[in-house]
Amino acid sequence: MTLRELILSVNAEEYADYPLYQELLKVKPEYGSGRHIEVRIRDGKVVVYNVHIGSLGDIVTYQIDVDPDLQITKIQLLDAILAEMSSEQYGEEEQSEFWNDITNLQKAKIIR
Repeated sequence: MTLRELILSVNAEEYADYPLYQELLKVKPEYGSGRHIEVRIRDGKVVVYNVHIGSLGDIVTYQIDVDPDLQITKIQLLDAILAEMSSEQYGEEEQSEFWNDITNLQKAKIIR
């Protein structure tokens, strides 16, 4: 399943207050690549990899690979991915700069 398919498979009303979800719902899928979003368990926590590579249009086309030992619902999976993408560990200014860069398609393609 791709990130786009996951986003479309959950109840959108549950994410009405999530600006990132709303942005991902609106974004037009791009070319993508062979990249995958990896979801693993590490030290008892769900860890998400590869959600900061490419433009948003690319990222929504990435296949999601979930560790087979990880029992997780679609909602938990999407929550973990959104938490990682929102960069909650960074300050507001750093997040703003990041999203300005990643939503600018030309810059995102150069960054890749």
